Amino acid sequence: MKFKIVVDSCCDLTKEIKERFDISTVPLFIDIDDQHFIDDENLDREKLLEAMRNSTEVPKTASPGPKPFLNLYEKYENAFVVTLSKELSSSYQNAVLAKNILLEEAKDKFVKVFNSFSASVGETMIAYKIGELIEAKLGRDEIINKAEKYIEEMKTLFVLDSLDNLIKAGRMGKLKGEFASLLNIKPILAGTREGTITLLDKARGSKNAIKKLIDKIGEVGNNLKDKVLGIAHCNALERAEYIKKEAAKRYNFRDIIIVETAGISTVYANEGGVILAF
Repeated sequence: MKFKIVVDSCCDLTKEIKERFDISTVPLFIDIDDQHFIDDENLDREKLLEAMRNSTEVPKTASPGPKPFLNLYEKYENAFVVTLSKELSSSYQNAVLAKNILLEEAKDKFVKVFNSFSASVGETMIAYKIGELIEAKLGRDEIINKAEKYIEEMKTLFVLDSLDNLIKAGRMGKLKGEFASLLNIKPILAGTREGTITLLDKARGSKNAIKKLIDKIGEVGNNLKDKVLGIAHCNALERAEYIKKEAAKRYNFRDIIIVETAGISTVYANEGGVILAF
């Protein structure tokens, strides 16, 4: 049985991962002042970062409607779909709506939409896991069960170098955020099982925050020898490679991969941000 993997564009991919697992992406959209960005393979990320730096407004993001999902579903007999946490975006709801529209007319087709309860490389690692399960030639139900178990156990951790977008978006009080910036306080954040974001810890300075982030892998993770560590970065390759090297020394991950943030993840992470998922 042939399966197709569909993701929204908050799923950060390398060319190799995309080609290996034959992943198709449905783009989200970003508006900053009067500039409109489509989060696809033609996105100019440096232009996006420049627009973010020059704007006093929080970037506005918009999920794709049901139609782009439906267009992809119609091409395949069996599709597994991975979206942003439904707590962060309507991408999940629109992917499900597209599935319902499809099945009204084509009852013989199959679509399973997974809520990632995450974002960025969290989505990547779920798509990666599904891809490996497909490669192992497992049946549809077994793939679903193993993928849902993976999502339930997955950890997402991240450190942001800039708090600008959190402050602009009202996720952090302006005075509190500016006070943290003044003292060079860097938050270590985590995704919750409900798909929201929580403060896990904090450190003074980026170097200390990254070291603490690596410590947290051992504190929150288990059965690491069976898992792949995904690291996404926004213009912070040196930082990502340092995390990869230290994680390889201290933990026994089956593999470690590095991806760059695409558009939506760049809005969330901002320049210098790193996100881990495993």
